[in-house]
Amino acid sequence: MREWGHVTLFSPWRYTADRVARGLLAAEGWRAPSDDALPTGNDLVDQYVAPLGRHPAITPHVRLNARVTAIGRKDFDKVRTKGREQQPFELHLASGEVVEARAVIDASGTWRRPNPAGSSGLAVPGEAANADRMAYGIPDVLGAARSRYAGKRVVVVGSGHSAFNLILDLLKLADEAPGTGIVWVMRRENLDSVWGGGSADALEVRGKLGAHAKAAVESGRLTVLSPYRIRSIARAGDKLAITGAIRGNQQDLTADELIVCAGFRPDLEMLGEVRITIDPWLECTSALGPLIAPNEHSCGTVRPHGAKELSHPEKDFYVIGMKSYGRAPTFLLVTGFEQVRSVVAQLSGDFAAAARVELELPATGVCSTTSVDSATGCCGGPAPAAVDACCVQDADAKADGKTGCGCGPEPPQVLQIGSLAR
Repeated sequence: MREWGHVTLFSPWRYTADRVARGLLAAEGWRAPSDDALPTGNDLVDQYVAPLGRHPAITPHVRLNARVTAIGRKDFDKVRTKGREQQPFELHLASGEVVEARAVIDASGTWRRPNPAGSSGLAVPGEAANADRMAYGIPDVLGAARSRYAGKRVVVVGSGHSAFNLILDLLKLADEAPGTGIVWVMRRENLDSVWGGGSADALEVRGKLGAHAKAAVESGRLTVLSPYRIRSIARAGDKLAITGAIRGNQQDLTADELIVCAGFRPDLEMLGEVRITIDPWLECTSALGPLIAPNEHSCGTVRPHGAKELSHPEKDFYVIGMKSYGRAPTFLLVTGFEQVRSVVAQLSGDFAAAARVELELPATGVCSTTSVDSATGCCGGPAPAAVDACCVQDADAKADGKTGCGCGPEPPQVLQIGSLAR
């Protein structure tokens, strides 16, 4: 989190501090930040995560600097079944220590596995060899990394919120450091859905972030290439020579630095001896795939889910948090809090509490495949007259027997169900 500590979240504190954690901290004299204030990554650590880690009810149970390299069942490989559930888990640490456990919750995230520059999901030739002139995620171009990027020609790859943040920071840097040049390359064929839901987004800053990025593009202050596919990266003197193409037509670039903001993927290697079911496309927990798939899940509304959806064939093993979403980019902290509550209830034997999932998510107000009507925030324009729907896509979804697409500027709702069985 410190690595993106300079970034301001678009989720205010009401969505970034868990209800139960707030209660624990308040009992120790913690002063809660304003619900509407926007924390940076560093704020989140300093004002929430670190104090929580120091809480007397938590500190005795925390092991720091203990990197897990492999998980399995004691004396049982993945193939052996009879008596398996009675065996404890074995967690192998990088230090050589082996820890036994009744249950395992993997919340190790995806931050250490950024997606590569190649549009095929594979690193392009020359990517590894030129790692010293590349960065992934959101480097602090206005702070710690300023000297690396000031006055340089920077190519940015990506079309999500991370790229928006980075582009806007680079534009500020360009104002302060003459000679800073920015080339923004995106893989998307259609940019209509890139900019987000604008005023229809329940997270105001998230909506404005896309609007500001769009305005920067329309101002002509940077070069935008789309749909651009990087084919290779090489060294040309003191520059990077980037070979790429737009719709089959070769278009090469030179750059001093290349920054890739193309998302992340989970590290599944340490789970090689655990019986898990993984979505073959997203590499997320299998049952979550249909709920969060970016190709299908268009409006940011995720059905409530908990221990049932997060379970695997390996009894008492769960993947939660960003890693449970695999390569999907739609995870919010508030989702993780509810995942934790449900899974821990299940492991504690409170099955009713585990099934009673309560999840409040702010709608994005945007579709992934169609344009957004700026006046209504709806997908594909207004619904036909006399149709009970917020937009064309919502009407189409209901015509297909679905409850709708979830599009529109409605305020967040608390969804409560007694059971996750569908």
